[in-house]
Amino acid sequence: MPPRFLQLSDVAEVLNISAAQAYALVRSGDLPAIKVGGRGQWRVEAEQLEAYIQRMYAQTREFVSAHPLGGPGDGSDLTD
Repeated sequence: MPPRFLQLSDVAEVLNISAAQAYALVRSGDLPAIKVGGRGQWRVEAEQLEAYIQRMYAQTREFVSAHPLGGPGDGSDLTD
């Protein structure tokens, strides 16, 4: 059975972002999390992470629908 709660480093790995970016998502409230333990370590429920990912897919679909031909800020000027 997979773990119910993930550390921010795990969240960062899943999303392929930095730990600082994962922390910012939590602190902004975009990604719900809890603080546990004496040192108040952040934990993100796996279910909440999946819900966040689904919200980002929905927002991306809306953005693409609203900007079908591309334009500033769509990433078309970036290379991978």
